[in-house]
Amino acid sequence: MVFFVANAELELLAINTIRTLAMDAVQAAESGHPGTPMALAPLAYLLYTRHMKHNPADPAWPDRDRFVLSAGHASMLLYASLYLAGYDLSLDDIRRFRQWGSKTPGHPEVGHTPGVETTTGPLGQGIANAVGMAVAERSLAATFNREGHAIVDHTTWFIAGDGDLMEGVSHEAASFAGHQKLGKLIGFFDDNRITIDGSTDLSCSDDVAARFTAYGWHVGHIADVNDLASVDAAIAAARAETTRPSLIVTRTHIGFGSPNRVDTAKAHGEPLGKDELALSKKHLGWQWTEPFHVPSEALEHWRTACKRGAATQDAWRKQLIAFAHAHGADGKEFGRRMHGDLPAGWEAALPVFDASNGNVASRAASGVTLNAIAAKIPELIGGSADLAGSNLTMVKGAPTFSATTPGGRNFNFGIREHAMGSVMNGMALHGGIIPYGGTFLVFADYMRPAIRLAALMKRQAIYVFTHDSIGLGEDGPTHQPVEHLGSLRCIPNLLVLRPADAAETAEAWRTAINNRTGPTALILTRQKLALLDRTRYAAVSGAARGAYTLSDGTGTPRVVLMSSGSEVQLALDAQATLAADGISARVVSVPSHELFAAQDATYRNAVLPAGVPRIAIEAAHPMSWYRLVGDSGTVIGIETFGASAPFQKLYEEYGITAGAVVAAARKLLA
Repeated sequence: MVFFVANAELELLAINTIRTLAMDAVQAAESGHPGTPMALAPLAYLLYTRHMKHNPADPAWPDRDRFVLSAGHASMLLYASLYLAGYDLSLDDIRRFRQWGSKTPGHPEVGHTPGVETTTGPLGQGIANAVGMAVAERSLAATFNREGHAIVDHTTWFIAGDGDLMEGVSHEAASFAGHQKLGKLIGFFDDNRITIDGSTDLSCSDDVAARFTAYGWHVGHIADVNDLASVDAAIAAARAETTRPSLIVTRTHIGFGSPNRVDTAKAHGEPLGKDELALSKKHLGWQWTEPFHVPSEALEHWRTACKRGAATQDAWRKQLIAFAHAHGADGKEFGRRMHGDLPAGWEAALPVFDASNGNVASRAASGVTLNAIAAKIPELIGGSADLAGSNLTMVKGAPTFSATTPGGRNFNFGIREHAMGSVMNGMALHGGIIPYGGTFLVFADYMRPAIRLAALMKRQAIYVFTHDSIGLGEDGPTHQPVEHLGSLRCIPNLLVLRPADAAETAEAWRTAINNRTGPTALILTRQKLALLDRTRYAAVSGAARGAYTLSDGTGTPRVVLMSSGSEVQLALDAQATLAADGISARVVSVPSHELFAAQDATYRNAVLPAGVPRIAIEAAHPMSWYRLVGDSGTVIGIETFGASAPFQKLYEEYGITAGAVVAAARKLLA
């Protein structure tokens, strides 16, 4: 179906409209990156008007192609393309680039600007996000497509620059994508050979084509991005390659059109300046002097994307209806998953732990819980960074995700923590998937940028962090997290849950699955934990509020003992010792600081009554507890690295004991 035929002159006008909008927006903001949008304008034009399957009127269409600008600093390339193609972005939004409250922030933000698929800026993340989107597409296609009904059939595209490919996460993600043979992943390497500091040969001499060939990618080449026929041909070759992801090495000239800035670092991250901007427009043959001018014929040509997208989506909708008629239950399931609804009654699958099965490490309880709920939540898929036997993250009886078993639920991410987190983000962004991934808590540092972005984007990802403290014992200080709990609790929108026993672990999974507005970190032990006797202590349901009174002594409490995870038992032991001395102590289990902070003041004051001194104990850095204990309270924690020894010895040597809690209480009450 042909909507509009463009001649070479009109195509050049459409391309130069991107360039001039980018130049004008950066100049008006007095900050930004004009050079890359000026260079890549021909590629963006071809993708949005000719090659990508998308409908500007419905940016959430499930079977749209996904486009990721991993080089997020070049955001004006994306914003100009979205505006011109007809997304809900106005010329005023372009004028207000990088300003308070605008839809055009300095780097793309998902959920903030229609048509933006992920939040990019930290280099390399977008590549791994794109890998995750391609993973999700393959998984959903294997689950739902039937003979004659390909309702999941789209491509994931990305553009990456030199900086993206220098970052380690790009190596991890590209290796994973090549191994998985993700044939519907097509990327472009913006080979402009310039960084902020100058020529790329100051710091890098990689053979990018050889590197990606070694990863198992198809590698194409575009000698000049301004040669539209060669761009079309390279894309056609990439589409024809269905068994490997594709990287197209695209030679560009940063600041193209600028007589004095082209191919220089000056074009990278600063405005051209009024004089150079005027010269550049003249050099490009631009007839208009006023800023932000959009020729009507260029806009009309660009807006054919709306008609084409609407027709393509309408054809898909008819196909979806036919699929639903032919496969009724699957049609309903596809709708549920893409809408983001949870299966009805899934919580009934949560296991109940008792004396026969509950005296286990919280990682073991997590594995049992995961397998129980996975049977009811098919979109829950994931694995670990080569630690499945330690993290207990495998769904028993389910196949492994691979090119030959694309419907597999178990993921072998390999020893790639950073890519695992970023790929999970892409899976979550795509929709229809709830991703989880496991590693040791100490290695959360390796994936922290991905965790932070999941929190910033408010996307559901579940991190299974085991071996949570010095309690892992003999592996020693390199593997014993000390500062990690506090640092994770500092990340806005990240829900951190450290359960005290098997029952709280099941509740933690319940909370994580129901947390649809951000990521969740489950913090789990290696060592066994005693199942708390709920006939003696409060019901586990209180864990959903972040903190609850687990046990009260007789009479009004004179001191509150707070803890999380494995140290809750120490607080209970200290309570018993204090009771023998006639001191009534309240024990409060605090699996989540964030959930407790979200409760109303009445509840918080009921759990932590004013005027009663508080003691917190946790085998971690004490920093995050000070806001709960207050000025008069005490925190028993660790402010040094651990050591290699059995965990019982470590707790004794580092003073994480019930005796230390008792001594602190007596001192406070003296």
